[in-house]
Amino acid sequence: MSRALVPLAQGCEELEAITITDLLVRAGVDVTTAGLDDKPVKASRGTTIIPDTSIDTVEDQTFDLVVLPGGLPGADHLRDNESLRALLKKHAGKGRYVGAICAAPKALAAAGLLSGKTATAYPGVLKALDDQDIHIRDTAIEIDGNVVTSRGPGTAMDFALTLIELLEGSEKRDEINSQLVR
Repeated sequence: MSRALVPLAQGCEELEAITITDLLVRAGVDVTTAGLDDKPVKASRGTTIIPDTSIDTVEDQTFDLVVLPGGLPGADHLRDNESLRALLKKHAGKGRYVGAICAAPKALAAAGLLSGKTATAYPGVLKALDDQDIHIRDTAIEIDGNVVTSRGPGTAMDFALTLIELLEGSEKRDEINSQLVR
């Protein structure tokens, strides 16, 4: 069984956080949600999310995927968290998947994980970094090696299905997609 970590910051985009978590769980992935502190997370639209644990309790664990929901100011909090940056670097360095959607690719960039990579994000987020070494595309989803990025709330379901395919295979992706009656 694959394991995934979904770090949750104050001000995260709830649609992305819940969609990613829900679909991964439906696919049989062991998902842990971790707040940047030990408090309930107040998401960008006011929804309160209670993480399973805090980031400091999982920093020594290994996951097959660490995936960041976006939203503001959540993505800024993810970007600025040193423990999370170290965890992302460690996992990416071991060839494990790291992913981010919406504004959260800025956290991957801050960890040095988008250097030389092709990535996508919410319009303008990566361009604002003025990093000439990131190849920015305006596509719904980009996969470059073990780095997976996506555009925003409207792409969250397809992003999560892509993550399922990477972790569990195309048959599992198709199975979960058929249950969604799209």
